[in-house]
Amino acid sequence: MANTKTLINQTYTAFNNRDIDVVFALMTDDVTWPNALEGGRLAGKEEIRAYWTRQWAQLDPHVDPLDISEEDGSNIQVRVHQIIKSLEGQVLLEREVLHVFTLKNDLIAAMHIGDDAGSAAAFAHQS
Repeated sequence: MANTKTLINQTYTAFNNRDIDVVFALMTDDVTWPNALEGGRLAGKEEIRAYWTRQWAQLDPHVDPLDISEEDGSNIQVRVHQIIKSLEGQVLLEREVLHVFTLKNDLIAAMHIGDDAGSAAAFAHQS
């Protein structure tokens, strides 16, 4: 579990620092990720890169892990504190969210938001 916690913490730190290449080094090539802006899922690092680039051009998200627990050998639940600000610094959303990671060969193979079906609604006002 210690290595898993390190992996998860490194991922959030790199994301918050906008260091995409460090995040991608912690993921499988065929990683899947939720598209919280438009809905649906993204497949592969290039789709995620394009998504994050669009996201960061519109919003300033910051996500900090609060609690990390292992469901089984490959699924990790992470309760996070999420703050989404406008580019001008106005807080648009602040909440706790559940992220569920699937690991494969000690790398992130997938991430799901606890309420994947409703995740796009958090960004609906940005459309």
